[in-house]
Amino acid sequence: MTAVLAPSTPKPLGELRPRRVPEHWWGYLLLLPAVVLVLGLVLYPVGYSFWLSLHSKHAYMPIQNWVGLDNFIFFLTDYDGFWRSLWLGTIYAFGTVTLQVIVGVAAALVLNETFVGRGFIRGLTLFPYMLPTIVVVILMRWLFNDSIGVVKYLLESTVVTRAMVWFAPETIMLTMILVSTWTFFPFVVIGVLARLQTIDPELYAAAQIDGAGAFRRFVHITLPQIASVLFVVVLLRFMFMFTKFDTIWLFAGAGGLGSYVRTLPIYTFIKSFGELQVGMGAALAVIMFAMIAAFVTIYFRLFTRSEEM
Repeated sequence: MTAVLAPSTPKPLGELRPRRVPEHWWGYLLLLPAVVLVLGLVLYPVGYSFWLSLHSKHAYMPIQNWVGLDNFIFFLTDYDGFWRSLWLGTIYAFGTVTLQVIVGVAAALVLNETFVGRGFIRGLTLFPYMLPTIVVVILMRWLFNDSIGVVKYLLESTVVTRAMVWFAPETIMLTMILVSTWTFFPFVVIGVLARLQTIDPELYAAAQIDGAGAFRRFVHITLPQIASVLFVVVLLRFMFMFTKFDTIWLFAGAGGLGSYVRTLPIYTFIKSFGELQVGMGAALAVIMFAMIAAFVTIYFRLFTRSEEM
């Protein structure tokens, strides 16, 4: 007997088409180059620094020995090196950030008002931030020169009879703070001024009708409105200034006056490329990373708690 085959049922057109790749997989594929860059340029160097910090390694010779936590233990008792550099770096960062915020907010309040030439003054305010660091250092060395500096001449002709020596062991930190404030306060101006321009003018008009003066309007309207911007600005400026290297190095170097402004980045550079102890330099970098991470965590906690109250 011949078997009779039943006619096959045609499949729907949807089953004949190849399966489409889910759209979210295309998103992952497009993100892949950025992920590779982050892994290669950020995570790998950070991981390698952690690995180096656990070794005693020469900067140029292929000599390395596992020492575990010995590098970190050494810095705990390095009072004249690590702890002094940490103290000087904290003074430098706190002083510059405080002055940058005060000068930046004041300048932003002025530039938010309407007056002739406001656009030109706004552009001129950004001038220090656009200058290369080496140009700022050379310019400030001329201005603060102890013999022929313009600052010395202006002070002695208007305010004091004998101006202070700006490049002396007891004043070099103050000079560095003033120079860094002038260089980086436009960063604060940009952020605060952008937020001031979005505040509703009716708030000020209502407060003025209620009899609030300029100071009360600033405290009760302006300051709460720019608080979120100041939060980010202070956070970024403190991290940038705590890890600042080029300005201090070009101004003071390692020896001489440099010992009076030897912050942690300078000390790390000296350990890594001056004493050729890359393992110790990496340990210092890891310690700075941990300090900044702890500062950011505490800073966010305090800001979140103040907003909840």
